[in-house]
Amino acid sequence: MMCVDYIIRGGRVIDPKNEIDIIGDVAIHHGLVHSVGKGLQITGKEEFNAEGCLITPGLIDGHVHCYQWATPLGINPDERCLSRGVTTVVDAGSSGYSTFPGLRKFIAERSETRVLCFLHIAAHGLAAAGCSAGAPGGESDCLNQLDVTSCRDVVEQNRDMIVGVKARLSESITNQGKNEQEVFKRAMEVGRLCKVPVMCHHTLSTIPTQGRTVDDCLCCPRDMSPGDIYTHTYHAFTSTIIDPETGNILDDVIEARKKGVLFEVGHGQGSFSWTVAEMCAKRSFWPDIIGTDLHSGNQDGPVYDLPRVMTKLLHLGMPLCDVISAVTINTARAIGREGDIGSLSTGLEADVTVLKLETIDMDLEDSQSQTRRVHQWFSPVAVWRKGQRHAITKPAEIPNMAAMKMNVKDWPALVIKDSKPPSVLQDQ
Repeated sequence: MMCVDYIIRGGRVIDPKNEIDIIGDVAIHHGLVHSVGKGLQITGKEEFNAEGCLITPGLIDGHVHCYQWATPLGINPDERCLSRGVTTVVDAGSSGYSTFPGLRKFIAERSETRVLCFLHIAAHGLAAAGCSAGAPGGESDCLNQLDVTSCRDVVEQNRDMIVGVKARLSESITNQGKNEQEVFKRAMEVGRLCKVPVMCHHTLSTIPTQGRTVDDCLCCPRDMSPGDIYTHTYHAFTSTIIDPETGNILDDVIEARKKGVLFEVGHGQGSFSWTVAEMCAKRSFWPDIIGTDLHSGNQDGPVYDLPRVMTKLLHLGMPLCDVISAVTINTARAIGREGDIGSLSTGLEADVTVLKLETIDMDLEDSQSQTRRVHQWFSPVAVWRKGQRHAITKPAEIPNMAAMKMNVKDWPALVIKDSKPPSVLQDQ
């Protein structure tokens, strides 16, 4: 009987790419996926009992900020992602074409976590820009920082790591909105030239969500291309995808999805509203990709980690297998990496996550401290990256009352929100 390095036995194996949903085993040998099946007749030098757990491909977080120390938002991907079951992260624009080499040398090459990225259309990325540095203004206040040729060249020279282009569309970071249309145009131009997706952050923006008929301005997501990624899908500020008058999803948003624009959660410190998400859930408008927008301002609440954001979608009614798809193969396909990550296909690097759906009775907060009572959540149990097992950590405090008291200050600015203020605001 053959002996492999590891066998993870007896869990519910969910691998959406290969249409696997069985109670079975996963074998790892020489850092690669050796085999997947029911009752594998092989032995392992080490065996892990996964009974009562989910065995999935290594989780992919499609939206993080991990340029630690070089940007104020940067977190450590090994400490905050790999230790929570996430084997691949996609940094969403922390670096631009002038700062990308440091992301590769000091983060990607030194991390156990696989680090990919969207390259910011602005030269310096988020090194010091508006919300990321606490100063007024933003990275796109000056158009001379948005050079299409330079951005294109860096993408082309770093295809192994750069998977797309990032644009932040908000009034306060684009010279009071004067540059927003040009930011959008230039990012999309690079996307077309390089044939990679553009990820658009679109909050508190002068670019309309629902198309105008009186002028020829670009709209978002209407004018995004098939395969592009609209992040912060469930935010409740101006530029939300919900019509505040009717509570319906805007028609142009529905049409964008029909033509192939992808929608990503991008929870973040300000961009996930229980109220908006529930309105979308009623219409089964689920995200294609579940990304956290994890950064230094939300790692201790309200985001915590990817399993906690997955929990929120499960609570809203998103089917379990769809949740797993949105953190594995959907993300891999969106960034053009389905041949390398996002599945348990034989011969791939053995990135494997074991999760337990635990019964709980706990409040989980959104980005403005509105809460919902949640009765089960995803808890990471074990993780393997390239066949090596890594330790699991847990959040120190959920919900984090200090974070809730800080984040609730933005509740009055929401255009869609619960009828009653969050309890933490009433207590102040």
